[in-house]
Amino acid sequence: MNGITVHDHPVEPASWRIALPHTAAAVPVARALVRSALAEVGHTADRDTAELLTAELVANAVEHTAGRGPIELVVEVRATGCQVEVHDPDPSPPGHLTRPVIETPDVWQEGGRGLLLIRSLSSSCGHRPTPSGKAVWFTLPALPVRRRA
Repeated sequence: MNGITVHDHPVEPASWRIALPHTAAAVPVARALVRSALAEVGHTADRDTAELLTAELVANAVEHTAGRGPIELVVEVRATGCQVEVHDPDPSPPGHLTRPVIETPDVWQEGGRGLLLIRSLSSSCGHRPTPSGKAVWFTLPALPVRRRA
């Protein structure tokens, strides 16, 4: 045996939804919520990656969408993985989230790598219209549980 097994006890589906301020203060709150949600249900998804990608989605929503209304974070956890969505009031699609990468981001620029990270590190990502704007999302798979020999 290689020391890796699948989850012995399937994770019960669970979801969290929280309104966040349309300010940079929303980023650490969103990161903490994702980490807590995954830990609470004992999920094996990569929590560091989930936090990083959540921070990117929330920061983009705060920086690139008009309005002062709240944004909303939705975290859904299933046995097969987790999905994180950020809802914002702007119906415009996010930059190059689902388009193929045409050029490498300029290493001297401060921004331009967030969507590349989301595309590269998630198992899938996208956006969809909502009645009040749009939702931008990513999914991460559940990881195998390592067992000590």
